[in-house]
Amino acid sequence: MQIVGRLLKWLWYHRNYFIIVITPLALLPLPLIIPTAEARCGYTIILMALYWCTECIPLAVTALLPVVLFPMMGIMKAGEVSIEYLKDSNMLFIGGLLVAIAVERWNLHKRIALRVLLLVGVRPALLMMGFMSVTAFLSMWISNTATTAMMLPISQAVLEQLKATEAQADERDFQAAAEDNQAFELEISQTKLENKAEKQTDTKAQLENTVYENECPESLQDSKRKAIDEKYELLIKGMSLSVCYSASIGGTATLTGTTPNIILKGQMDDLFPGNGDVINFASWFGFAFPNMVVMLVLTFLFLQFMFLGFNLKQSFGCSRRSTRDEEAYMVMRQEYNKLGRMKFAEWAVLTIFVLLVVLWFTREPGFIDGWATVLFNKEGDFVSDGTVAILISMLFFVVPSRMPTCRGYGDDDAGKRVNTLPTLLSWDVVHERMPWNIILLLGGGFALAAGSEWLGESLAPLEKIPPFAISILLSLLVATFTECSSNTATTTLFLPILASMSRAIKIHPLYVMIPCTVAASLAFMLPVATPPNAIAFSFGNLKVIDMVKAGFMLNIIGILTVNLGINTWGYIMFDMGNLPHWLNTTSNSTDITP
Repeated sequence: MQIVGRLLKWLWYHRNYFIIVITPLALLPLPLIIPTAEARCGYTIILMALYWCTECIPLAVTALLPVVLFPMMGIMKAGEVSIEYLKDSNMLFIGGLLVAIAVERWNLHKRIALRVLLLVGVRPALLMMGFMSVTAFLSMWISNTATTAMMLPISQAVLEQLKATEAQADERDFQAAAEDNQAFELEISQTKLENKAEKQTDTKAQLENTVYENECPESLQDSKRKAIDEKYELLIKGMSLSVCYSASIGGTATLTGTTPNIILKGQMDDLFPGNGDVINFASWFGFAFPNMVVMLVLTFLFLQFMFLGFNLKQSFGCSRRSTRDEEAYMVMRQEYNKLGRMKFAEWAVLTIFVLLVVLWFTREPGFIDGWATVLFNKEGDFVSDGTVAILISMLFFVVPSRMPTCRGYGDDDAGKRVNTLPTLLSWDVVHERMPWNIILLLGGGFALAAGSEWLGESLAPLEKIPPFAISILLSLLVATFTECSSNTATTTLFLPILASMSRAIKIHPLYVMIPCTVAASLAFMLPVATPPNAIAFSFGNLKVIDMVKAGFMLNIIGILTVNLGINTWGYIMFDMGNLPHWLNTTSNSTDITP
């Protein structure tokens, strides 16, 4: 048995090598038995899906498989495949990340977070609401992982201070009660000396009561301590989950907030080249931001009920702050004071960030001609959101991080005097923090779209099912799949298939693609499902069952919310009632060589 156990352990430790070698060999009969271009594409899609799910090799390396397999299997030419790896949506992604890196580099996100929390206060429900709102807002612009990693230590420090001050207040109350009890006992003793003969029986009873009263406060204090420990254990769990869930929810609100949104934009432009830029920053925000707000409010109410209960007076009380509230408030105030006054670099980053958002919203607002239409896009879509993102992000390498001075700019790491005016970002900082692997993963998805047509057409029987049921079922499928795979891999795999399916069953592509894109970000149930979950799991003393119980309900809430949105304001925004004229247009790069 020991030998068998060791063998199984050895096989488990080396499983990735077996998956890498055995999987392509096991799938090989597909293109051999069915010698068509569709079967060869199917072979590549299935192989990449299995590699992505098992992560036997890095996701970005798997994304490079089309560069090798498509030309060698006669599906696409090498030049056509390679050009898929750096499209306009990749430029939008890079520009958005450069902004996020600049915001993180100068701690602007932390200043915004602490400032809002100081305004909200430290009452439990208000504190949870404040952390959720700030986390969701920040994750709209910077990575969900960075937001969670910044917010959780702040929440832990505040809750620990609240717990300590509440315990100290109870200790003071106990000591005051003990002093009152001693004074009462002295008064009883004096009375007993004056009436010794008369009150022997009463003296015995009083002694028994004295023993009881001496023991009762101690047991009461122990029970209070236990109640405080249980209260804050629940509160820490609830706050940790609220932060990581808010990061995932907030990322859905903007086009650059999370990678699946960028993938949707890229797939739409690639698979439906005549779509008239139907998905841009303004149109996505118009749909996704209200959806995010509704989802965030419902999540707050559910977590409030699950971890804090619905004692509205205690949770939302607007009475004067107590001593314990003041002490917890001072923790956040001290953290904010450590940042000092806003530096020139922070003002510069904030100005550039606001400029970028304004240009994104006004480029093509939809209800009127935007500045890009008036100035550049009269004869075609020359300027895109990616153009704006790269233009503005280049300013970070031009604008100085300090006001010019003749006294030099301090010393570098080697102790040498710096006389050159440093800019807001340097390439070394960008190179260190930029997730280059995601860019390859995006490109792999665009290349993979070339082989998705036949798979989507095989789902044509779904035409008999009502569209709203199709949307809900596919959202459930994607939300389940993304618990075990990265949201980037999930959307990369599913969106081309859904686009092809929408052609086959004659429904608006966005009717299924938007809900499934949002559903890919609803990875709430498992610690390994997404990095924010893993960070919260390590911080909040959580058990897997805690995350599963909360995450299951939030998955249902998220799916119902996005499907409500796509059938109400989204239905009107994207004219879902009519098939778009660009539905049957295809990109040249997605033609499969017979």
